[in-house]
Amino acid sequence: MKIRAMFAALAVASIAYSSSQAPQPVVENSYIIQGVSLEAVTSAVLAVDGEITHELGIINAVAATLSKDERDALDAQGSLHITLDGAVEVAGTPQPDTFYPSMVQADKLHYEGLTSQGVTVAVIDSGVWEGGWLARDQNSNWRILGHFDAQNNIFDQYGSMDENGHGTHVSSIILSSGKTKRTKQGKLNNGLAPNAQLIDVKAFDINGSGSYADVIRGIDWIVNNAAQYNIRVINMSFSATPQSHYWDDPINQAVMRAWAAGIVVVASAGNVGPDPMTIGVPGNVPYVITVGAMSDNYTPKDPTDDFLASFSSAGPTVEGFVKPEMVAPGGHARGIMDSDHLLAQQHSVHYLGNNSFEMSGTSQSAAVVSGIVALLLEAEPNLTPDQVKCKLLTSAQPAVDGNGDLAYSVFQQGAGMVNAYRARHGTDYDCANRGMDINLDITGQFHYGGRANVDENGNYYIMGLEGYLWTDGYLWTDGYLWTDAYLWTDAYLWTDAYLWTDGTVGANGYLWTDGYLWTDAYLWTDAYLWTDGFLGTTSAETMSINNWVPQE
Repeated sequence: MKIRAMFAALAVASIAYSSSQAPQPVVENSYIIQGVSLEAVTSAVLAVDGEITHELGIINAVAATLSKDERDALDAQGSLHITLDGAVEVAGTPQPDTFYPSMVQADKLHYEGLTSQGVTVAVIDSGVWEGGWLARDQNSNWRILGHFDAQNNIFDQYGSMDENGHGTHVSSIILSSGKTKRTKQGKLNNGLAPNAQLIDVKAFDINGSGSYADVIRGIDWIVNNAAQYNIRVINMSFSATPQSHYWDDPINQAVMRAWAAGIVVVASAGNVGPDPMTIGVPGNVPYVITVGAMSDNYTPKDPTDDFLASFSSAGPTVEGFVKPEMVAPGGHARGIMDSDHLLAQQHSVHYLGNNSFEMSGTSQSAAVVSGIVALLLEAEPNLTPDQVKCKLLTSAQPAVDGNGDLAYSVFQQGAGMVNAYRARHGTDYDCANRGMDINLDITGQFHYGGRANVDENGNYYIMGLEGYLWTDGYLWTDGYLWTDAYLWTDAYLWTDAYLWTDGTVGANGYLWTDGYLWTDAYLWTDAYLWTDGFLGTTSAETMSINNWVPQE
């Protein structure tokens, strides 16, 4: 016997929101049971082991999930009125298409029946608004498993406050259960993982600011509760300027422990591109999946004019790793936001009405990849984080120009644009994070460097892989086709790592100081002393949601 305790006001708010978007699907085993009093109806339903989902005192009724036998038992009493809980739709604007599920071919996985059922995603952000398309999955099941307020160290099963709107927008990209009416094939899902479950971890305030301690406490809570809630994915759409090597940063240390615990971590690259070496924390962790942003140029059906977003941060990292690993749609992404949220008020021109908001950033592109990861984990629940990363790498599609050459540097687009369908049906599992032992890294026994280096002319390149230079000859306003015409080969040599010894020399004879001084680009000085587990400077102790950028 189960009772879902829900406040009537919350239920009413959720219904009002969802009806303003599009009809919820009919749930065949959900009923409204009315009687002479609320108390009598409640007792009758509980007596047959029905699951009460709503108390509807205004009509002396409850909504409940009933099996056939349970309904028959209530029917036999003769004193109750039982009605199928149907869908409700009001006149108004249909749910707008978000386009990005189709752009990354996640819609093909939806047609195959994958919706991330049973997979839980944790979102560390500014909170989440319990709007209809977020609070309930496509079967009308409540799917927000809880809210952890990392700023106040409080866990609450119900009730959250997102005053900023960023967390709500990001969460909706991952798992909105809304559908569009646009296509002839039928309704398309607006979220990548429409039936995933959600754990909301609030670490940022109304202004999008938070501390290292808040974020770390959020990660700690997730790792400690991952088994109970089946948390398989963490979305981190925020960044800070690196102040140390990746292994010395406290947030990165927590992130590595989450990865080692079997949780896939997806991080945004940051919104301070396009220059090289602009990847933020925690996206500079070599193990995790770091995502840059591309734009469809407002023509989602025409990939020939797509382009890399000018704000998208680029690699390599100071330790020589290629970042981001991939890019995803992040330009003018449509998502859920209430008109009262701070971002909607500050940028009202991008509020589309009907609780819909357009926003650009690598925050949004990271959310796209988190949704895809949830789909992959439903299909193959035993995948390790490294295997998930490999499947995404080997299935991504790089942008090329008219000659079939790379349109953007590997340090800007990584392996290319993520492709959910190809990742799901790909057969590569062992190509990511090779040559690294994360547990030895965590304990400080060994640290690692990537294949990237810089020559005497300031050109970044990949050692052992000819022809991969950073070049400046590409116009940001031009579009390039994301295509199969150019495929990464040679087993992704750039995913290999080299062992660091004394912080300067890589294994296999690669010298990081061989005439190309990293210190010219990145100074490690006493100004960034790490003491007591936290940064020694006030500015470095502050984390923030990725900054607002122009819509591309």
